[in-house]
Amino acid sequence: MRENATEVTAAGIARLAGVGRAAVSNWRRRHPDFPKPVGGTETSPSFALTQVEEWLRTQGKLGKLGEVPLKERVWQHLAGHPAGPVTALLHAGCALLLVRDRHPDWLKVSAVSDERMAELLPGALAQVVTPRFGPPTAVGAGPRQAAVRIPDAARLLPSVPLLRGVAELASELGARQTYEFLIGRHIDANPRQYTLTPAGPAELMAALAGPAPTVLDPACGTGALLRAVAPRPDQYLYGQDSAPELAALTALRLALHSDATVRAAAADTLRADAFGEARADAVLCHPPFNERNWGHEELAYDPRWEYGFPARTESELAWVQHALARLRDGGTAVLLMPPAAASRRSGRRVRADLLRRGALRAVIALPAGAAPPYNIPLHVWVLKKPAPGAQPPSELLLVETAALSAADGRDRHAWRPVQDAVVDVWRTFDRHGTAAEQPGLARCVPVLELLDDEVDLAPARRLPPPAAGGGVRELTDIRERLGDAVRRTADLMPPPAEAVEAARWPATTVGELARAGALSLRTGTGSGAPGTPVLTAHDLLSGAAPSGCVDPLEAPSAEGSADPVLTEPGDVVIPLTGGGTAARVIDEATAGAALGRGLTLLRPDPAALDPWFLAGFLRGTANHRQASSYASTAARLDVRRLRLPRLPLDAQRGYGERFRALAAFEDSLRLAAGLGEQLVRGLHDGLTDGTLPPE
Repeated sequence: MRENATEVTAAGIARLAGVGRAAVSNWRRRHPDFPKPVGGTETSPSFALTQVEEWLRTQGKLGKLGEVPLKERVWQHLAGHPAGPVTALLHAGCALLLVRDRHPDWLKVSAVSDERMAELLPGALAQVVTPRFGPPTAVGAGPRQAAVRIPDAARLLPSVPLLRGVAELASELGARQTYEFLIGRHIDANPRQYTLTPAGPAELMAALAGPAPTVLDPACGTGALLRAVAPRPDQYLYGQDSAPELAALTALRLALHSDATVRAAAADTLRADAFGEARADAVLCHPPFNERNWGHEELAYDPRWEYGFPARTESELAWVQHALARLRDGGTAVLLMPPAAASRRSGRRVRADLLRRGALRAVIALPAGAAPPYNIPLHVWVLKKPAPGAQPPSELLLVETAALSAADGRDRHAWRPVQDAVVDVWRTFDRHGTAAEQPGLARCVPVLELLDDEVDLAPARRLPPPAAGGGVRELTDIRERLGDAVRRTADLMPPPAEAVEAARWPATTVGELARAGALSLRTGTGSGAPGTPVLTAHDLLSGAAPSGCVDPLEAPSAEGSADPVLTEPGDVVIPLTGGGTAARVIDEATAGAALGRGLTLLRPDPAALDPWFLAGFLRGTANHRQASSYASTAARLDVRRLRLPRLPLDAQRGYGERFRALAAFEDSLRLAAGLGEQLVRGLHDGLTDGTLPPE
């Protein structure tokens, strides 16, 4: 094997050394002994990983331990694999199964040379791959080949250094966590190659399906939906995808994630169903949207079209009927659908038959941003396979969740109220066949009311939102609070200004103060202990309490993660981008929050600097303009260039008190504006929907 088979780009070198890409460019210019490119292009060269590691170690640019963090070393081996990162991920997943399930066998095959290890691995892998995924030429009852194939020695040889590193990383993190880290990093590096189902919608769909011993995902992608399924004893998980690499990655993720029996196949589901005889307890599916070439011509007489032959433009309704065909009687299917599928005229006959026969039970509109494409509010359809002779239900559950989440649906921490509300109303409806109406959220609509010329099932058209301000009592309360806020704002209004000659102070900069030890600078990372509140840029600009939260999956590990920055009383926080002049002094209520990305924290020495004095002068418009790149209001702020006057501490405190009073006035003004807008919107809605009289 070539010593430099694994290559790394400038961005990868920056990751290894924990620096920015500009630093790598400087090293290349300033150090004649920097490794020469071995591949890539003139504008994006690549370098031999082993040579780069040796150079960084020799130059002392690898931190205190003088070693590349294990996570980064493994990732660079994977990203620079000669056969590509997907092949490397498949080999790594097979090796991790061996490490986890037959560790003594792994020790035997890894305690030899690379060439001998590559020869021994196929036999060892067969001991874990075949039992988990079945024989290589039989999947379920169909003739398709299993998604995970055991690579031969020639294909494994370039992967041996990667596999050794993967096993070492698994000893620290665990096999499952190691594979999730590698797959997550690969997906983040190639976001346009994959259609993802975010964790929030995946968990919601799995909860709607309920506990199930046999679950099928006929368009499994990267396996997010099947991974969200609650584990059960003797569980079977089936996945199929037209992309062979995705089917294999899903199978390996599931095998490392749970003890379920996994069966995965690579084939076009609608044209070549690998599980034609299977009957699942639940089907979860995020089908491809707006697909014209789904097999409309050759599948015209397919028996799956029990509810009507879908039009060429209704590929999603073909997936709906495929899911129903693979369910046992009474089983549940949950599909993520584009909103147009609920109202397009070309699909009204299929929708009508799904309603008449009781197959479609609920249509749930998610907040915009819940899943790609992020600019539209997707729907979730919940269906049940009608049992022979059963009486069709008389109502359809419609749920509209837009009002439940004011934040972007991509915020996992704003997702929990959405999931709880939807699951609660669905379980009530599923148990009793009906549920009490919740204005603006949920309504059970009679099927007969829906069977008109349009068969429009969009929840937004039948669930008008409640008045923005609530009922009369809520509007009265808002009016009283607004009056209090206006009076307080008037009391806090600054006194009239008097013209005086401009003061001329000796000036200093934040950078000079930091070098002198009068303050320290930290940049936000958004990391911290799981559950720690995070102060975001939006919170800073709006004056709100910390609204973010550290995700347990993103909590810092022992290696390779940035240290969290926690706020303390008296800290001053400013944004790095956005062009606004903002600065916030941390009080007791905000202290302890983690500093979010895009923010910088200045921690003044109280014996040298008053925090309110510091924050007030940092907010100056002229100060911001001279410290911004290209003096543009849209540029990035160079915090160290911000200026403030050299004044004794007593004089600073005088200015600080005035700045503190201005901040209180600003907060009161912001509160009054928000309450006024809420009152106006609520009165408009109440007058237009008839809940308020004009008198």
